[in-house]
Amino acid sequence: MTGVVVIGAGQAGASLVAKLRNDGYEGAVTLIGDEPAPPYQRPPLSKKYLLGEMALERLYLRPESYYAEAGIDLRIDTRVTAIDRAAQEVMMDQERLPYTHLVLATGSVPRRLPAAIGGDLDGVHVVRTLADVDAMAPGFLQGARVLIVGGGYIGLEAAAVAASRGLQVVLVEMAERILQRVAAKETSDYFRALHRRHGVDIREGVGLERLLGDEQVRGARLTDGTDLAVDMVIVGVGIVPDTTLAQAAGLAVDNGIAVDAQGRTSDPAIWAVGDCASFPHQADRLRLESVPNAIDMAECVAGNIMGAQTPYVPKPWFWSDQYDVKLQIAGLSTGYDRIVTRDGGEAVSFWYYKGEHLLAVDAMNDPRAYMVGKRLIDAGKSADPAIVADAGTDLKPLLKP
Repeated sequence: MTGVVVIGAGQAGASLVAKLRNDGYEGAVTLIGDEPAPPYQRPPLSKKYLLGEMALERLYLRPESYYAEAGIDLRIDTRVTAIDRAAQEVMMDQERLPYTHLVLATGSVPRRLPAAIGGDLDGVHVVRTLADVDAMAPGFLQGARVLIVGGGYIGLEAAAVAASRGLQVVLVEMAERILQRVAAKETSDYFRALHRRHGVDIREGVGLERLLGDEQVRGARLTDGTDLAVDMVIVGVGIVPDTTLAQAAGLAVDNGIAVDAQGRTSDPAIWAVGDCASFPHQADRLRLESVPNAIDMAECVAGNIMGAQTPYVPKPWFWSDQYDVKLQIAGLSTGYDRIVTRDGGEAVSFWYYKGEHLLAVDAMNDPRAYMVGKRLIDAGKSADPAIVADAGTDLKPLLKP
């Protein structure tokens, strides 16, 4: 019996198959993942799991037994080699699997350093999978020297864990400031100061020229001519959507696998969800790299596979944990022209406006500001900047009609 086949057993794929079963879908459901573990959470990998504070089984999104009990054929450590759209079959090494609906939840892959500058040396790591983190864990020794390439959230989270473990950390960011692509100067300033208080050597406007070593990385030459002795390198220079199968199958790709408002690709029998998918948003296309987007989009598409015909409307939110600071982000800051700061001491938030319109909020240890900001943004409402800037003013009345 044909049914739904999902390629990619990450957060999006696992959420979609669970939603299908929860909503009463009775057809065959197959979930294919290329890693040897069942679907697991990625955010704790580089934090609690790496620190030894979370056991492997606690990473799993659901108990291993769930899939068989729910009638989901979970195939781990399995690689899909191609999609035969004409036959509506997924091709694996020794098998062809038919589908009525195919869902691509292939996620994203980390950018790596080129081999020409030493990116293939031992001791050079990326942070994406369980195997990545298991490979770097033995290097997290007190006093070890680690170079982190990239000052986005991935790099900063890795720096926080390394510094917390007593490593000597140097972080280089080629742009003028850390978080330049994703946050305002105020947020960059906040996190730069936080990391420097914990002993991280942050160097902005400086890139990596090349890594040094024969087989094992031993050093790094920076673009300002500085040579560093290093024991390990962590690369956090972003991720790209995994569109390999989609492109080979001739599907439309536009900053990810292009889907319509309901999640369909250019082939009506194929859908895409999560990090790998770009969807219509306002007058443009949008691709979101976050756990909430993976879950929400997957559940929307599960409903559409069952005939709901519901357009996906994103409600963007993100988070990052660094040391004892929890950053919560609501909304999308693109196009802002003004930042309003709400400084309550331990609790700080930065509010992004375009004119008088509230776009986004970065809240550090300030869950109330985050909650109010998110609800306002979701409702298409704004907030008086003067009220926001006064840390002594209660924000909850802003939510009243």
